[in-house]
Amino acid sequence: MRSDPPGRRALLVLLLCLLASLLPAQASLDQAQRLRSQARFEESRVMALDLLTQDPSDLEVLILLCQDLLGLGRWADAENYGLKAWAIRRDPRVSEILGEASYNLGRNDAALRYFRSYVSAVPEGSGVGSAYYFMGEIYLRLARYSHADIAISTALQFAPGNARWWSRLGWAREKANERNGALEAYTQALKLEPRLEDALLGRDRVRAATR
Repeated sequence: MRSDPPGRRALLVLLLCLLASLLPAQASLDQAQRLRSQARFEESRVMALDLLTQDPSDLEVLILLCQDLLGLGRWADAENYGLKAWAIRRDPRVSEILGEASYNLGRNDAALRYFRSYVSAVPEGSGVGSAYYFMGEIYLRLARYSHADIAISTALQFAPGNARWWSRLGWAREKANERNGALEAYTQALKLEPRLEDALLGRDRVRAATR
């Protein structure tokens, strides 16, 4: 049997060494992701930072770190690392992260831009409902109530059982003087969560205004 040439054996050894070096990092990333899934954001954040010392350009680790920072309410830090990830690749997950960070930092135009980028890239993605909801809240901030109605109504197509979103849709319609639509939205919210205070108050306001 013919033996492999020395160059091929050397390449194989190099590849095996590279794989061996990657396995511990992958195991650590898997563990950090499990921690995040358990809402143990601080522990996951520490692990992610340690992994970044090995490879500062690892997109998956940067995304994990940003998600941890969002979970911790550290919006500015999430934006900072999100921009680093965005410079590496304009991944839809990064646009979602930057949208949420920008929203919580009060940067409405930037948040809308990132959320639009996200829903355009992955129209059936797991975070699309939330993205449309955030856009609806931004339009409420900007007093663009018809736009808010459209955005939150779209969000509810992805999460029809979200009582709070139905209540916010009622508020958007109430502000637009769409009282019948507002009453319908508040009523639906209360079917899902009978004691939801915002929906109770909204329903009572609309009923009083139509007497």
